[in-house]
Amino acid sequence: MAKIESKSRTVLESLAVFDPIKSSPLPQPSTTSFRSLAISTVSDSQVRIYIGTNTGNVVLLSLNPNLPVAPVSSNGVAHRNSTSFVDSDSISKNVSFLRSVSVSSYSVDSIHVLPQLGKILVVSDGSLFFLDFLLLQPVKKLGLPKGATVVAPRLRSASTSDRSSLSDVGVNLSETTSSSHRFLQKLGSGIRTNGAKNKESDLQREGGCTAAVAVGKRLILVELLGNRVGRNDKDTDSSSGSCVILKEIQGVDGVKTMAWIDDSIIVGTINCYSSFSCITGLSTPIFSLPDPSTPPLLKLLSKDHKVLVLVDNVGIIVNANGQPVGGSLVFRHVPDSIGDLSSYLIVVRDGKMMLYHRKSGNCVQLVSFAAEGIGPCIVANEENGNGKLVAVATPTKVICYRKVPAEEQIKDLLRKKNFKEAVSLVEELEGEGEMTKEMLSFVHAQVGFLLLFDLRFQEAVDHFLQSETMQPSEVFPFIMRDPNRWSLLVPRQRYWGLHPPPAPLEDVVDDGLMAIQRAMFLKKAGVETTIDDRFLLNPPSRSDLLESAIKNISRYLEVSREKDLSSEVQEGVDTLLMYLYRALNRVGDMEKLASSENSCIVEELETLLDDSGHLRTLAFLYASKGMSSKALSVWRILARNYSSGLWEDPSKDSDISGREIAAVEASKILEESSDQTLVLQHLGWIADINHLLAVQVLTSDKRNGQLSPDEVIAAIDPKKVEILQRYLQWLIEDQDSDDTKFHTLYALSLAKSAVESFERHKTSQNPDVKTLMGTNISDSGSNSIFQSPVRERLQFFLNSSDLYDPEEVLYLIEGSDLWLEKAILYRKLGQETLVLQILALKLEDSEAAEQYCAEIGRPDAYMQLLDMYLDPQDGKEPMFKAAVRLLHNHGESLDPLQVLETLSPDMPLQLASDTILRMLRARLHHHLQGKIVHNLSKAVNVDAKLARLEERSRHVQITDESLCDSCHARLGTKLFAMYPDDSIVCYKVDNMDLLSFGALLWCFKGIIFFF
Repeated sequence: MAKIESKSRTVLESLAVFDPIKSSPLPQPSTTSFRSLAISTVSDSQVRIYIGTNTGNVVLLSLNPNLPVAPVSSNGVAHRNSTSFVDSDSISKNVSFLRSVSVSSYSVDSIHVLPQLGKILVVSDGSLFFLDFLLLQPVKKLGLPKGATVVAPRLRSASTSDRSSLSDVGVNLSETTSSSHRFLQKLGSGIRTNGAKNKESDLQREGGCTAAVAVGKRLILVELLGNRVGRNDKDTDSSSGSCVILKEIQGVDGVKTMAWIDDSIIVGTINCYSSFSCITGLSTPIFSLPDPSTPPLLKLLSKDHKVLVLVDNVGIIVNANGQPVGGSLVFRHVPDSIGDLSSYLIVVRDGKMMLYHRKSGNCVQLVSFAAEGIGPCIVANEENGNGKLVAVATPTKVICYRKVPAEEQIKDLLRKKNFKEAVSLVEELEGEGEMTKEMLSFVHAQVGFLLLFDLRFQEAVDHFLQSETMQPSEVFPFIMRDPNRWSLLVPRQRYWGLHPPPAPLEDVVDDGLMAIQRAMFLKKAGVETTIDDRFLLNPPSRSDLLESAIKNISRYLEVSREKDLSSEVQEGVDTLLMYLYRALNRVGDMEKLASSENSCIVEELETLLDDSGHLRTLAFLYASKGMSSKALSVWRILARNYSSGLWEDPSKDSDISGREIAAVEASKILEESSDQTLVLQHLGWIADINHLLAVQVLTSDKRNGQLSPDEVIAAIDPKKVEILQRYLQWLIEDQDSDDTKFHTLYALSLAKSAVESFERHKTSQNPDVKTLMGTNISDSGSNSIFQSPVRERLQFFLNSSDLYDPEEVLYLIEGSDLWLEKAILYRKLGQETLVLQILALKLEDSEAAEQYCAEIGRPDAYMQLLDMYLDPQDGKEPMFKAAVRLLHNHGESLDPLQVLETLSPDMPLQLASDTILRMLRARLHHHLQGKIVHNLSKAVNVDAKLARLEERSRHVQITDESLCDSCHARLGTKLFAMYPDDSIVCYKVDNMDLLSFGALLWCFKGIIFFF
């Protein structure tokens, strides 16, 4: 909540002035002074004011609070000025004198309005008096002991017990009455004694009010009785007014002020404040008064059921139990009197009335109603009304004030440009339940517009954002002149008419600057203005103000985008936000908005962005709206302009150029597009910039349907071989294509690239022959999209695929030195001899040659390889080391005789002797091992035959009593079987076992059957 500024509000305004010298037939007006004051609200249009004088008179005034206040005279000041004197001549007609009645010859100390009795209670000359509301009936003096100084009617809450709680524990009346009186009271007779009666049936029948009366050194709790109030004051019987003593509390001396809430009586004496229980009579100290100190003073806050107690100029609010609640309030002076008005406390002193806010303790209004030294003043507020009227009395006159309606207070603060104070007031009223949350939002919006026209744009938008009811369309007229697409969406509400109609920001700034210029001239002439002093001391420039305005309105629209808006308003917010971004040349924000999900109207922006050169933003906007063709055309233009130097590259300081950025953004669109014509149309210029982006476009899995491979292959520039190869690789490896033409095309493309790469390396300086012959030849440069060399990719594909035409590929590389690739192709064609010749003689890769022989799986393959090593042909020297390696690794698989026949006479014996010896030993070992295995097999066979013979030689005797061990059937002459475990079963069971356990059939070949 905003901090309340001191003396900045106009809570009260002058309503009426009563001057007895001018308008009243009071006796001896020159010697009469006012000592007490009370207000009673009869209806919305009638208020009675009771004045007690020092001569013992009670004066009745009548006031209509709804009458308009008469305008001030030429020598007066407006009534809502917080520091002006009241012009009594201008508003004295609003109050009228009705009558006056004399109560005693001494001063009227206090007046209490008792609406439940239809009477007023007056304290004068130590006695209590009853008067009717209109002062028409005779004065009734109550029969209480002489010396009453202070009276406090009881304030009850809803949970407070009734009068019987006091009667049950009341003090024995014998302390103040005679024994006969006490006897009559016990009998319950209706006899009156000294004005007191104690008949319960009468008490219940008549209206009553409980009050505490300070008399001497005791407190007397009484029940004030009177007829029930009728439809008008004349229905009240003046003759029926009395009191019943309920209880007395002794030992209370020097009571100066008092209040009674529920069961607690808070008393202020010359020494301290104490709380007395009306039930038990026990006293509880609240706190002592310092010495010296001013007399105690307290004020009953009836609506809150609390009490304000004063210690000098410090006020403390306590509850019914005397416990402080909240902080203390420090007043400027020691008050003469205190009043209560809504959330304010009214303090009067020396002709001045000050309003303090209860919670903050700040003075919000100061009213001077009399000259200094006027003497003690009194303030009274409504105790039973709506809390809108306050009366202040000096010794010679009475001034009435009424509370300014909250809405008018807010308007007044806004006119004075006290914006923080206005918002603070609304927040207070909203917290107290006197104003709705919608009204708070309304005021925030109103303050925002006033600040906007005061050129305080940041503060204005801060208030806009705090308003929950303000519509984003209300700021549209500040951005785009009417009429426009969204003119009908703007709410036609002028709020309180405190600010001009909406206008474009340029006009607002121009008008504000003119107002600043006028204010500067007026200030030089000594005339005060409402223009902010910051602007007068340091006038801002138009460009700075306009930039601030656009920046802050953009901030409001950015927040508004997150709200749940209608589609039309959302379109206006996004489109106008783009207008503002362009006005500030906030390219980053423009592109962010255009590339995100938005509701911008393309028709409103495309000419604007095109003319201002913000083509990137326009391209993003086209793309976000699904206008892919237009977006791609813009990106193509950007790439061409960056390339030709027509435009300055915005990314010249970054690692990626503007051309590549354009290609990247275009590729993002094409990756999701299923329009094959559009994709192929823009594929070429993207490929010219970056091959990898082109491949990503062709192989994207973001689109719903894939492109036609034949169309794509036909559209790829033949010079961009890597793009074609990568696309074919994707088709074959990722899409599992089994189309032989794609496999063949991929193999041919790789083969052609490999041949070209090999030739380039071959003609380079100091070529490494072994590298040329192997697989480590790389064609990958800094711009290649592949990480592996082309020959490696070619060899991998030739090995892995069986769907290409090896003859076509072989025809292509036939005249090259790609021997390993040729070996792979010959292998596919089944040309074993050629494969071995390439591996053994061309590549001299003995390991690969031996591995290939192992794959063939025939011993003659090794012999063929050995023959090639020993007789390489074409004038090459025999490869004895390779031959020895072959014999060493695979000599066991070769026929020694054939090896010896094959060996060349020129081969050194020391190279082959160890190998041949090992071959012969291995051959002998193999032969002997075979003979051992053969003999062991024969022994096992003999043992099996002997075991079978023994089983067949076994006998068994069957009698008529013999039973089957399984089904227990008599065997007799049935066919039976005997198992190796000597069990006997019938043939039927034996057959069942054989069917169930066919895997065990061979276990029973030795079974002997008998008949």
